[in-house]
Amino acid sequence: MALAVHLKSASDLRGKGDRIARVTFRGLSFYSRVLESCEDEARFDEVFRWPIGSKVDGSEMLEIQVLNHSKVFTNRLIGTFRMVLQKVVEEGQLEVSDTLIDDNNAAIQTSVSIEIKYQTMDGSVKVWSDGEFLDIPEDCDGTFQFETESLLSGHSQGSVPFIAYSKNAAQYPLTVSTFTEFLLTDDPAILETEDLDRKAMRLGRAIDPDNISLASVTAVTTNVSNKRSVKTRYQMESSSGKPVDYQISVNVIEARQLVGLNMDPVVCVEIGDEKKYTSMKESTNCPYYNEYFVFDFHVPPDVMFDKILKISVIHSKNLLRSGTLVGTFKLDVGTVYSQPDHQFYHKWAILSDHDDITAGCKGYVKCDIAVVGKGDNIKTPHKASETDEDDIEGNLLLPEGVPAERQWARFYVKIYRAEGLPKMNTSIMANMKKAFIGENKDLVDPYVQVQFAGQKGKTSVQKSSYEPIWNEHIVFTEMFPPLCKRMKVQIRDSDKVNDVAIGTHFIDLRKIANDGDKGFLPTLGPAWVNMYGSTRNYTLMDEHQDLNEGLGEGVSFRARLLVSVAVEILDTTSTEIVSSTEVKVEPVSNISESATGKVEEFFLFGAFLEATMIDRKIGDKPISFEVNNRCNYGNQLDGVSKPTGAKKKKKEGGTESEEDESELIQNSSDEEVEEDGDLVSVSSTPLLKPVITDRNYFHLPYFEKKPCIYIKSWWQDQRRRLYNSNIMDKIADKLEEGLNDVQEIIKTEKAFPERRLRGVLEELSIGCSRFVTLANKDQNQAGRTRLDRERLKSCMREMESMSQQAKTIRTQVKKKTVKDKLKLVLNFLQRLRFLADEPQHSIPDVFIWMLSNNKRIAYARIPSKDILHSIVDEEMGKDCGKVNAVFLRLPGKKGFGPAGWTVQAKMEMYLWLGLSKQRKDFLNGLPCGFEENRAVKGVGLQSVPPISLSYNMKQVFQLRAHMYQARSLFAADSSGLSDPFARVFFSTHSQVTEVLNETLCPTWDQLLVFDNVELYGEAAELRDDPPIIVIEFYDQDTVGKAEYIGRTFAKPITKMIDEHYGPPRFPPQLEYYQVYRGSSLAGDLLAAFELLQIGPAGQAELPPIDGPTDSERGPILPVPLGIRPVLSKYRIEVLFWGLRDLKRVNLAQVDRPRVDIECAGKGVQSSLIQNYKKNPNFSTLVKWFEVDLPENELLHPPLNIRVVDCRAFGRYTLVGSHAVTSLRKFIYSPPDKNAINNWAHAGTHRNTLAVLEEYNLKTLSVLFLSVHYNAFCYNKKNVSMYNKELESEFDNFEDWLHTFNLYRGKAGDDDDTSLTDDDRVVGRYKGSICMYKLPLSEEISRDAGFDPNMGMFQNIPHNDPINVLVRVFVVRATDLHPADINGKADPYIVIKLGKTELKDKENYISKQLNPVFGKSFDIQATFPMESMLTVSVYDWDLVGTDDLIGETKIDLENRFYSKHRATCGMASTYSIHGYNVWRDPQKPTQILAKLCKEGKLDGPHYGPGGRVKVVNRIFMGPTVIEDENGLKKQTDEHLALTVLNHWEDIPKAGCKLVREHVEIRPLLNPEKPGIEQGRIEMWVDMFPMDMPAPGPAIDISPRKPKRYELRVIIWNTDEVILEDDDYFTGEKSKKMSDIYVRGWLKGQQEDKQDTDVHYHSLTGEGNFNWRFLFPFDYLLAEEKIVISKKESMFSWDETEYKIPARLTLQVWDADHFSADDFLGAIELDLNRFPRGAKTAKQCSIDMVQNEQELPTISIFKQKRVKGWWPFVACDENDEMELRGKVEAELHLITAEEAEKNPVGLGRSEPDPLEKPNRPDTSLVWFLNPLKSIRYFIWHNYRWLILKSLAALLLLLLLGLFLYSIPGYLVKKMLGA
Repeated sequence: MALAVHLKSASDLRGKGDRIARVTFRGLSFYSRVLESCEDEARFDEVFRWPIGSKVDGSEMLEIQVLNHSKVFTNRLIGTFRMVLQKVVEEGQLEVSDTLIDDNNAAIQTSVSIEIKYQTMDGSVKVWSDGEFLDIPEDCDGTFQFETESLLSGHSQGSVPFIAYSKNAAQYPLTVSTFTEFLLTDDPAILETEDLDRKAMRLGRAIDPDNISLASVTAVTTNVSNKRSVKTRYQMESSSGKPVDYQISVNVIEARQLVGLNMDPVVCVEIGDEKKYTSMKESTNCPYYNEYFVFDFHVPPDVMFDKILKISVIHSKNLLRSGTLVGTFKLDVGTVYSQPDHQFYHKWAILSDHDDITAGCKGYVKCDIAVVGKGDNIKTPHKASETDEDDIEGNLLLPEGVPAERQWARFYVKIYRAEGLPKMNTSIMANMKKAFIGENKDLVDPYVQVQFAGQKGKTSVQKSSYEPIWNEHIVFTEMFPPLCKRMKVQIRDSDKVNDVAIGTHFIDLRKIANDGDKGFLPTLGPAWVNMYGSTRNYTLMDEHQDLNEGLGEGVSFRARLLVSVAVEILDTTSTEIVSSTEVKVEPVSNISESATGKVEEFFLFGAFLEATMIDRKIGDKPISFEVNNRCNYGNQLDGVSKPTGAKKKKKEGGTESEEDESELIQNSSDEEVEEDGDLVSVSSTPLLKPVITDRNYFHLPYFEKKPCIYIKSWWQDQRRRLYNSNIMDKIADKLEEGLNDVQEIIKTEKAFPERRLRGVLEELSIGCSRFVTLANKDQNQAGRTRLDRERLKSCMREMESMSQQAKTIRTQVKKKTVKDKLKLVLNFLQRLRFLADEPQHSIPDVFIWMLSNNKRIAYARIPSKDILHSIVDEEMGKDCGKVNAVFLRLPGKKGFGPAGWTVQAKMEMYLWLGLSKQRKDFLNGLPCGFEENRAVKGVGLQSVPPISLSYNMKQVFQLRAHMYQARSLFAADSSGLSDPFARVFFSTHSQVTEVLNETLCPTWDQLLVFDNVELYGEAAELRDDPPIIVIEFYDQDTVGKAEYIGRTFAKPITKMIDEHYGPPRFPPQLEYYQVYRGSSLAGDLLAAFELLQIGPAGQAELPPIDGPTDSERGPILPVPLGIRPVLSKYRIEVLFWGLRDLKRVNLAQVDRPRVDIECAGKGVQSSLIQNYKKNPNFSTLVKWFEVDLPENELLHPPLNIRVVDCRAFGRYTLVGSHAVTSLRKFIYSPPDKNAINNWAHAGTHRNTLAVLEEYNLKTLSVLFLSVHYNAFCYNKKNVSMYNKELESEFDNFEDWLHTFNLYRGKAGDDDDTSLTDDDRVVGRYKGSICMYKLPLSEEISRDAGFDPNMGMFQNIPHNDPINVLVRVFVVRATDLHPADINGKADPYIVIKLGKTELKDKENYISKQLNPVFGKSFDIQATFPMESMLTVSVYDWDLVGTDDLIGETKIDLENRFYSKHRATCGMASTYSIHGYNVWRDPQKPTQILAKLCKEGKLDGPHYGPGGRVKVVNRIFMGPTVIEDENGLKKQTDEHLALTVLNHWEDIPKAGCKLVREHVEIRPLLNPEKPGIEQGRIEMWVDMFPMDMPAPGPAIDISPRKPKRYELRVIIWNTDEVILEDDDYFTGEKSKKMSDIYVRGWLKGQQEDKQDTDVHYHSLTGEGNFNWRFLFPFDYLLAEEKIVISKKESMFSWDETEYKIPARLTLQVWDADHFSADDFLGAIELDLNRFPRGAKTAKQCSIDMVQNEQELPTISIFKQKRVKGWWPFVACDENDEMELRGKVEAELHLITAEEAEKNPVGLGRSEPDPLEKPNRPDTSLVWFLNPLKSIRYFIWHNYRWLILKSLAALLLLLLLGLFLYSIPGYLVKKMLGA
């Protein structure tokens, strides 16, 4: 059926403008395209079609609105045309031209011209011709804009598909609407997509199947599907606050480039309040730790993910001093958990100094961080090469998308004011305070606390204020982008004893920022944020205080806070910047009232149409319901926190006070009226005594009279935020529904899932485009924040992008790519949900409380956006103006566990929230046929809403609940079974099914008839949207009340009087409904529900009901034949192999067990095992039985397996049971001649095994670390490495023998950590099942070559006991959970098989979490008695019992008998000697011949030229082998091995054979279920004892490290920095140093060696000729030095460490009277270090800074190297600088060579080095004083001395001259 409207034109329009038309039928609106710049006429010429699921009634209306379109503002209505469709229904076609009417129902000049056509399914109305309505306008792209919110009037009753063909190159493009027309004339409920092409051919068109789209609004084109429409919305229990187990492991590997001189660094790992430290490494800036820490938590997820993980490096920490903090790195745990596989692996954390943000990077710490929750598996990533990991910049510990260089930023959290705080003291305290002080002040002292990135800031305390005003901002300094996702804002009450939280709000930084190219920094508000928590009535012990801390869903409004967030990026180069990161609190200016938006009056209306399922505990007292959305907007019990200036303000100019509240409403039935008679509120229903429904529930007698509530409140008008959120939510809901459809089609293996996916993508594209059109409105609305503007831009960009991507992906969706594209589209859903979550609140949520005895009992919380009204359909809340089922539950922790599963009350409620000025439409969505009852108490109350509704129109129905069967129900009894019955609730009626004893899969096959069910409202409304049905399941106990099992919901298919009871809708199809127990699945119900209207003639008009057919069941009605599935005869063959590991029953051992198989009432019993201990296998292998089963495989009932113990005197005791819920994989399918099958029975083995990772020699040596494969892996070229259990790669080796766990005991719930499913396992049944429809064709019988006794199980080996040699190889364990206080463990291996237990306790490995065992263990066992191998790792303890770290269990029997041949891994090559010798006792030719014989294959035929033929396949390979003496021989073994390595390619019998391998298995501890305690690398070989004995086990003992000696000669130094002043002259300009060089190998600091001192070096030159000798043990494959030493003097034994081979050389300045001064250092990685420079001049700091770019050498290859290397250190600016150069020679020799050619230490014998030729200045002054004086005085002052001597001589001469001149003159004068 379909209705089509051809909108031709609108004429006589006034003015010029853009026009758009809206056509509405049954609530679904279509929009025309926009006609731009139209004058008096708008020619639309568009066709709109509605596929409809029920006949059009003559009284139904069609509405057409013509509007003026505006790109900025809301479209303005021109006029409306409404038409009753009576004439259309009668004639099928009608052309109309009529005038429009305006808002006042007055006719206007504008007229509209339309043509309407209607086609029914039975052809009673004229059928359209194929060519009509196909003229598509040229500018139409082949599809129409439409919203499928309520596309079908009865879309919840049937699956009415809606098919769309995209426009393509065909001559007649078929549009979304067009194809619907001919499609829906067929049976819509069971329409199969295979018919699409046939239907398309009726239009005479060739259609490309790759372009067909199925755009159904409901689900799947199959008559069996899981009902999703009601399951998700009515889950009862919230799990957000439930504690969960988490394990955080941090492996600190090493640190590099730490800033500081001669450091002794320690790394501290801190999570929350827990701290753990590494050991201290002395004198190094590049310490190596490789230390592993584990933190265990049991907290709710939100608490866990908000914890800060901090990694700090501390210098010189010891017992006496706390040390100096070098740098810190921090991130929250949630960031780690959001990473792929929940981990960072081998990443470098950047350290920064939070005390000095200008300092830059303080170093790097390399670490692994992993967060594991219950059930998470940590995958070990592939190990990168050392050089890749040494690329620090490329492997930073940062999430993807975060830049490597993060900047410092200031986060400003501005706190303005708060409103609506609750009372925080009891009324007694208030009275006492009033008595003593004389005034009644507000009893709350609030302040705001903000936590971010591990820091905490607080505002000032505002004393005694319910409306505190702070106007302060809290400033955090953190790196940007921060690695902490959430900011916690909390209002707290200051108290002298203990501050308590009033309310908490989390700000998610991801939602208030965008990191894209056009993104924006985090910004928020100024905006009000609403805080929710416990109820507002104060008690001294608040049982719901956790809710106020933000844990769990808040049950009441607590307060709202005006807050804003801004971020400023800092310029750290600025001189004015404050370098500290301490939190600061500073005052800010106030903001205006209008900054947060215009205050509007909002109106909330609610009607209680039904209140049922009221818990019987509260059913004996009168009950009322209260609705509130704020402390004093509707809140009665808790009282009002009255505003300080509490005077009521009237509405002025559209703005009103935010706090205009009423006084406490004393009487719930009285409404409040203001002075001018204006309405205030009626917030609760009158008290009413419940009426009994059944033994568990009561209901309130809301029959004809339905109570109502209404509340007036004032809020800032920020509806636009909620509107945009609603649009995106609806798009996301539609997308999720469509994706569920696609997954269901794939799951049920129906045809053409790609068509449905194309339809989903089309709907997504149209929805995103529609968002862009609608959201860009109200741009100039008051109170718009920067976040509003940026979010809108961001959302519009995202939606446009998503629309384009959806179109692109749609064209790529093919049959082969549908699963890949489905994953892509699932990402769209996550993006939509993320975008739809609005971070800035506006209107608080609405709370519905049930009150009894003046106490709050149960509540429901309704998001305000869900009930918000809008005139635009897409913007309206999904529950606004609709009747919805609301379930009330217990608040807080009371709602966890079994208490939370009980429905406290089920409401049928109608809610409407909108502006008061729009409230004229608030009753429109109610079921029709009511009268309003108002409590008129004055003049002028014409617009007062009703306080109740009286329904004068009711319909009488009969509900038929066809309860067919349930499966996989919860085990509620100690037997591991249940005695289930179902209780069905509909309206105020309840009925139960019969009780079926001891089953988890009951088949009730029962019809429950509910007669005379009265429902209120119009018939058509009830047909389209009937009330939901609640089905609860209980376990009947002989003593006490029935125990709750689970619950599900359904909606019935409704039939009205005037409808025919027949196809396609009737009789209804059985459907699966998922049963929930709390938030977890607890089974499925297969049922159908129909609601049949009873007319005036009574029940005689209803379809007849067949009477009881089974006299034994009494008056129980069976499910009618038209509804119950069509049955066929099947034969079920059962392979009985044996029973394993049966536990005691009632303290008695199981001795004579038997297996009973039952399916659909028929079954078979195994033979009796006479003595379980001697042989637990069955003597008769195969038995069969015939049974009638549904033809539809999805409806097959479960098959029940029960094991009973036959005891004396004919007693039978149940041991355990198992229910096989799906038999599909056991249905026999004939072997495909061309396919690759591995077994000729019950299904073919899937060869979609994970691709094996082939590792070459280098990789193997790394992966196996220090495992010495003397004759195996180390030298092998190809060994398969399975990163998980071998079973997971080969389908648990269940290719023909399946294992079924047997359960006994009551099942545990999610929150019950004491009991897991593993604890309930009491044994295992081994066997298989094969089922097939009878009669079986003769061809199949002939092909299978039946052995009549074995049925389909041909070529099964015998199950007699067999002796086997089991050889277990344990390589190593990794990441073990610490078991000792010191954070380490002393692990050893325990092997257990049957009664044999091998303990390797004496070979425990001390203090290791990554021990290398390298052990093999041989055990002789007898299958089947000893078949479960347990490999355990224990922790050795000196005192007390040893602790289990973890264990893994392997079922050897399934491996042994598997066709994958898991007994001994198949090598890739065949060799008869050497390390690669063939290990299997059978040669490849023998194995191949045996496989061909078992598979009845032709071959093998060996031919010339290295060829072998098997079946029709030819393989080639070498035919020559070399023996030990080098002689070559001819052999076929290589050829046979080539075939075995490609055995999966062999037709019919081929399957993948297990290769030579190592498997990595998780270790689990029963005390910590679901969380890995480490991993173990191992493999198992098995050899039958009746075969030739295998050779000795290969040696995998750990590689022994090789002894080396490193000889380092320090020849000279140069340009060493001079530190000391010249102490002789005291001249500061003269510097000198007393140089010596220190050296050691990393990890051997205690063995460091020093040269002698080169004293008084004035140039930085030093001469030494000094030899260091470093003996060490080295593992070549791992490139690690092995050191064994005691950790401390108290250690019991030595611990082995593996440390990278690194040589550290340091240069020091010796001081005699103070500590020596560190000058510089260099660290050389002996495996890769830069070649030394030839001369000192060529040596530069680049050799260290650009080490990655320079060629490197390895001393282990080069053996000897000599050159110059630079000494470096960091200066005061933390920049690397050159501190000197050293000329050194490195010579590496083995220990044997060292013994032959010994040398002396320093310059000692043997082979002494020459003494250095040091300058004369290099001496000690007190030993050579004369030399010192000669040098220091003469050398420095010789010219001064010479000049002084010359001057003295001259003075002497002058003195002598003056002395002698008088005498000389006298003599001259006297002539003497």
